[in-house]
Amino acid sequence: GIAATCYWKVDRRLIMSASEQPQVVVVGSCMIDLISYTSRMPKPGETIHGRNFSQGFGGKGANQCVMAARLGARTAMVAKVGDDTFGHSTIQNFKDNHINYEHVQVSKESSSGVAAITVDDQGENAIVIVSGANLDLRPSDVQQAESLIAMATAVVCQLEVAPEPRPF
Repeated sequence: GIAATCYWKVDRRLIMSASEQPQVVVVGSCMIDLISYTSRMPKPGETIHGRNFSQGFGGKGANQCVMAARLGARTAMVAKVGDDTFGHSTIQNFKDNHINYEHVQVSKESSSGVAAITVDDQGENAIVIVSGANLDLRPSDVQQAESLIAMATAVVCQLEVAPEPRPF
């Protein structure tokens, strides 16, 4: 599975210069958070009005990669996104944060991952996630990033991606 693929102890360096080698490679999820703010949580079957809405980038893997980059690390992401507006904006976010995204693949089979989040005035939340393309990431996709992973100082893996392939 993917978790077994992410076990490298990284010592060797390949043909990239030191200034191009990633310090941190993240194998993980990319999500778009769709956040609705309400005075209270709706009851089952009830529709209520929200007072505000925001959209942001999420996914534990993507968040870890972006934060490492913003802290000054050279980073790379290994993930899958959908061939949709959310997927394309996620890739643009990686570009904007100077993250190596050469192993962020676009899935034709699934939408990008999304999290529909409702937050009430007390700060309580309810979240429904649709993992989408995150579950399309395969061990073979991670293996394609082997040389990149081998150059990294640290590899971060988390399980918002499928530990084993799902059948189609």
